[in-house]
Amino acid sequence: MTEQVYGKSFAANPAENYQRYFVPSIGAPVADDLMAAAKLQPGARVLDIACGTGVVTRLAAERVGASGAVTGLDISPAMLAVARSRTAPGASIDWIEASAEAIPLEDEAFDVVFCQMGLQFVSNKLAALREMRRVLDAGGRAFVTAPGPKPPLFAILTDALARHLSPEAAAFGDLVFSLHDVDELTELMRGAGFADIDVTARPKTLRLPAPADFLWQYLYSTPLAGAVAEAGPAKREALERDVCERWQDFAADGSTALDVGVTTATGTK
Repeated sequence: MTEQVYGKSFAANPAENYQRYFVPSIGAPVADDLMAAAKLQPGARVLDIACGTGVVTRLAAERVGASGAVTGLDISPAMLAVARSRTAPGASIDWIEASAEAIPLEDEAFDVVFCQMGLQFVSNKLAALREMRRVLDAGGRAFVTAPGPKPPLFAILTDALARHLSPEAAAFGDLVFSLHDVDELTELMRGAGFADIDVTARPKTLRLPAPADFLWQYLYSTPLAGAVAEAGPAKREALERDVCERWQDFAADGSTALDVGVTTATGTK
C-alpha cells in the first residue's frame, strides 16, 4: 500500500520510507562520522540503541567482523522489521525489541554502545544512560549523538506544521533537536556514572534532495506520516507552498543544503 502526494509515492509504513529516504540523506552520513570516531576493532561486542532500521548496526557489524557480535535494539517493531530485511545473510547481528530505559541484556556484555540520534526521544534519559553503562564491560565506551540546535531549515518546517497541521505536529520537530546542549549532556553522562567524559558539538553540512522532494520524504519517514496523510490535499498543498517558498534560500542545483550541529558525547565505564 502506498500514499500518492503530487505524483510522489510513499510506503504506508514510515519505517520503509525512513530507510529509503532518511538514511541516505541524513542517517548514513552521520553514521560514517560515528564509525570514524569509534574506531571499532575486529572481535568487538557492540550494542546499538535506538537502532531504527539499522544503519549504525550494519556498519558496526562490517567492522567487527565474524569474530565480533552486534546487537541492534529499538522499541519499534516496524523499524526492526525493516532492519532485519536489510541484513545480509550471515551477518552476526541480533535484533531486539525493547526500551532503552530497560535493556533486557546482561551486565558487562558489550565493549561499545552506540545511540545515534535517539536519546532525545527517550523519556528518562538518565535511566537509559545508566542502562548503557550497566551493559558495558569494564573500560567499555559509549557514544551518543544528538542533532541541534534546530537549524533554520527545520525552524521553517516546524512553524509551517503548527499553522497548517497542528501544534502537536510542530512539537515533533522541536523534540528532534531538544538534546544538543554540551553542558546538559555532560551532566547526564556524569549522572549515569561514566568516566573520561567528552562532549563536543560540531557542524555538519548535509546535501538533501530538492525542497519539495525532501519535505515529503522527511514527513513520510517520521511519526508525522499519519497526520500528514489525514490532513487532506488542500492542507498538504498549502504546507508545501509555504515551506518550499521559504526553503528556496537553501536550494541550489536541484538539492537543498542543511547545516546542522551534531553533539557527540563519549564516556567509558
